[in-house]
Amino acid sequence: MSLRRRLLKALHPTRQVTRDNQIDLLCSGADYFPALLKALDASTHSIRLETYLYADDAIGDAVTQALCAAARRGVDVRLVVDGFGARNIVSHHLPLLQDAGVHVRIFRPEHHLWRHLLSGKRSRLCRMHRKMALCDGQTAFVGGINIIDDATGNPAPSRPDFALQISGPLLQNIGCAMDRQWQTLSRRPFLRRSLKPTATQINNVITGSTQAALALRDNLLNRGQIEAAYISAIAEAQKEITLAMAYFIPSRAILHALFDAAARGVTVYLLLQGRIEYRLQHYASQSLYTRLLNAGIRIFEYEPGFMHAKIGVVDHHWATVGSANLDPFSLLVAREANVLVFDAAFCARLEEKLLAEIKSHSREITAAHWARRSGWHRMLRALSARLLFRLLSLTRYANNY
Repeated sequence: MSLRRRLLKALHPTRQVTRDNQIDLLCSGADYFPALLKALDASTHSIRLETYLYADDAIGDAVTQALCAAARRGVDVRLVVDGFGARNIVSHHLPLLQDAGVHVRIFRPEHHLWRHLLSGKRSRLCRMHRKMALCDGQTAFVGGINIIDDATGNPAPSRPDFALQISGPLLQNIGCAMDRQWQTLSRRPFLRRSLKPTATQINNVITGSTQAALALRDNLLNRGQIEAAYISAIAEAQKEITLAMAYFIPSRAILHALFDAAARGVTVYLLLQGRIEYRLQHYASQSLYTRLLNAGIRIFEYEPGFMHAKIGVVDHHWATVGSANLDPFSLLVAREANVLVFDAAFCARLEEKLLAEIKSHSREITAAHWARRSGWHRMLRALSARLLFRLLSLTRYANNY
């Protein structure tokens, strides 16, 4: 076994499964934000929050008010945002947060990402894409939902996405991950020595019976952890795989694992974005449709608005919910966080929600329908895929993609 394979096996998240957790599924902002704001308002000693987007809308204002109120009553509040995704925070939210005593770290402030990429500063592609919160060390939230109203910039009033509300022993791993990131972002500019933060106190008492693990992705020890979790679950599937992805341009290893699963009789459903949000990713993803359909994989496109889900269910007993898409951004360069859940009842509920979205708000893309697309559309898909992978080739991350 190669050194890389041994490292991946040693770091595989299933080696860190915790038992006795309570995990509740939160569907879209309608479930998530009331629960998050309630936990923020009830916090008495610590709040940790990480997000990629932090919008100037009603949800952004509500979260800012809750964080400011907590800081004023003496709660230790730490906020981490991405410097590109949340670049607008500086003009409105940041002064309010800092005046109230909220501690803020901005991951790589950036306003002109592609300019830096083309000039050779490839490391600037690495973004902080995690969406996590931890309140008083006893309630955590992990998933794919940013601090943004579902209706902001969306043709539809809802934006299908999911998060988990967690209590129990898994909080220890979540707290450690958030503390490590905070310490990394607290380095002094010249000596490059980290200011040792106060460790977050965790109340990880037994609260349920669910087994779960935290899967991270970064450019150090956890480069392939989330990808490896998907590959192993798909490779072991015997009955059914359901994936919902806002952006779906998987690595060769994941793509071949899906083809192999379909070939051995596993039913594979893909729920993907139907509307165009980012043209390059949209058409590059569609360039895979012919191969997927020919392999017997069923593809559904969500049509009412933009879909932001990043989840998977395998054989009714394995599920993952988190921030990572199956695309080059998430698998190669971004800092991501997913939770793996091993629980039949949870998987049944999540799959029920996915199948409801497929049945009510999606259309199936069939091989016959796809073959009727125009030659212009086929050329556009091919050019988008070529351009995307050409851009990837400029980075040092894409050798195995």
